[in-house]
Amino acid sequence: MDNLLSLSASPHIHSGRSTSAIMRDVLIALLPTTVAGTIIFGLRSLLVVAVCVISCVLLEALYNLITKKDQTIGDLSAAVTGLLLALNLPANVPIWQCVVGCVFAIILVKCLFGGIGRNLVNPAITARVFMLVSFSSLAKAAFPANVDAVSSATPLMQIEQGTVPSLLDLFLGKNGGAIGEVSAAALLVGFIYLLCRRVITWHIPVSFIGSVFLLSFALEGSATTALALILSGGLFIGAIFMATDYVTSPPTPLGKIVFGLGAGLLTFLIRHFGAYPEGVSFAILFMNILTPYIEKLGAFKVFGGRKA
Repeated sequence: MDNLLSLSASPHIHSGRSTSAIMRDVLIALLPTTVAGTIIFGLRSLLVVAVCVISCVLLEALYNLITKKDQTIGDLSAAVTGLLLALNLPANVPIWQCVVGCVFAIILVKCLFGGIGRNLVNPAITARVFMLVSFSSLAKAAFPANVDAVSSATPLMQIEQGTVPSLLDLFLGKNGGAIGEVSAAALLVGFIYLLCRRVITWHIPVSFIGSVFLLSFALEGSATTALALILSGGLFIGAIFMATDYVTSPPTPLGKIVFGLGAGLLTFLIRHFGAYPEGVSFAILFMNILTPYIEKLGAFKVFGGRKA
């Protein structure tokens, strides 16, 4: 009878999905917007992607080698960080700035805090904010070959000037911006894939994008303008791929919704009343810092435990 009882440490149920499997799904989900960015901005965008991905992987491998830690590049998290950072940069960004951004993301934000699972904020989004503040060249968005970059402005700038761009152009990506943010259609394909694979849930993307739409509609009084605002800038890629980061977002459904609503409110405030035309990166970074407090909302009570 004694052999029928087996005691072991938790967790007692394992989903069977490894970190590398999840990261691989994220990479697959990012393929549509990577392909779209290459078609829209040309081969220069592929160079930016290659430099960022290779730099992040090599930097993590080198850090582990120097500090005599186990190699972690096999979990693909460094590759995901490099790809996300590249997709949040314009295709005309200087290559040396890409490398600096990778050093900041991998070494300062990720590795020095203990590696994957221990970073306080999302490495890719934090590196983008660092680059945006440090390098003025990031404000010069890339434009498709068939768009006159001299006379054109990014969609958010056009809306601020009173001109609403074509919703179809915004949906497909015929406008200026970062490599991976311009095509909402490609990003939605990746979103559906992640939902089907159960890598993420709907809570953060829907509450994030939905709150920006509702607040913009309340201020502008136009559904067309509100739709243009959610299709512009980095809202879709931020809400789908970076705000949903397991490590830096709340684990509970209620916490995820609060996180998304807070990020949406901050994005709206920065876009309309702040000094920067785009507020997605800053909003996600700020909500990352608040995550330890938000994740207490809706937390499940430990079986047999008592309220402190």
